[in-house]
Amino acid sequence: MPVSLKVHLLIFITIATTVYAQLAVKKQMAGLGSLPEGLLAKLGVLFAALVSPWVFTAIVAIFLGALCWMSILTILTLSYAYPFMSLTFILVPLASMFFFNEPFSWNRIVGALFIVAGLCISSFFNS
Repeated sequence: MPVSLKVHLLIFITIATTVYAQLAVKKQMAGLGSLPEGLLAKLGVLFAALVSPWVFTAIVAIFLGALCWMSILTILTLSYAYPFMSLTFILVPLASMFFFNEPFSWNRIVGALFIVAGLCISSFFNS
């Protein structure tokens, strides 16, 4: 049975919200610098970050992605749907390179190609 465009759209939304959440949390935490010494001081900084707009929108994105993911799992098998989540291992580093000037080495490029190959094998030959 072919998988509908609607289901693939839900997969795309789940992936997009996951990637956004990672980038938003990184944006907030990069602005804080190193955590202070002492457990209470660290917890204070982390709590302040937790209620910041960037982290709040990341939490909302994670929640929306979870709703989409639950919908997906009512339609698809986990063994078909879950490999698509591996695309986050490619998209987050690419976006980090673009937004945060993080390095994207040849090792990561080769690794990303292996992830894509695995996704293709898993998805196209899954019956």
